[in-house]
Amino acid sequence: MRVVIQRVRNASVTIAGKEYSRIGSGLLLLVAFEDSDSIDDIKWLCKKIANLRIFADVEGKMNLSVMDVGGEILSVSQFTLFASTKKGNRPSYIRSAKPEIAIPLNDQFNIRLGEIIGKEVKTGVFGAMMDVKLVNDGPVTIVMDTGNKE
Repeated sequence: MRVVIQRVRNASVTIAGKEYSRIGSGLLLLVAFEDSDSIDDIKWLCKKIANLRIFADVEGKMNLSVMDVGGEILSVSQFTLFASTKKGNRPSYIRSAKPEIAIPLNDQFNIRLGEIIGKEVKTGVFGAMMDVKLVNDGPVTIVMDTGNKE
């Protein structure tokens, strides 16, 4: 799994001109899966994201998690995170999990993360053309990959 984590002041997903999801202060996650991803990868990544201390404390230091600040999470599936650009100019997405694998993993990821933070994780729609808007806070952007757990 690969996730781009962005600390945001707000974020939203619009599909076919209609707003689908919106959050205030919190995290926007862009999430991609590989065929080899497992529930263990989901558990590890959800725990890391929920406890990631990237929000400012009273002294202005990044020392608080999304749970500590009562933030929200918007999770958007994005298979293009596994794009390979080694050959030619057209990216290859061969490493990205096919929908029959990625959809159940994506659902489990969002459910698990919601259980950990104690609130619903807002989402986009898997496979849909989405307009994602955000106000990046900081900016703070972090990339995590379960292939680099150790």
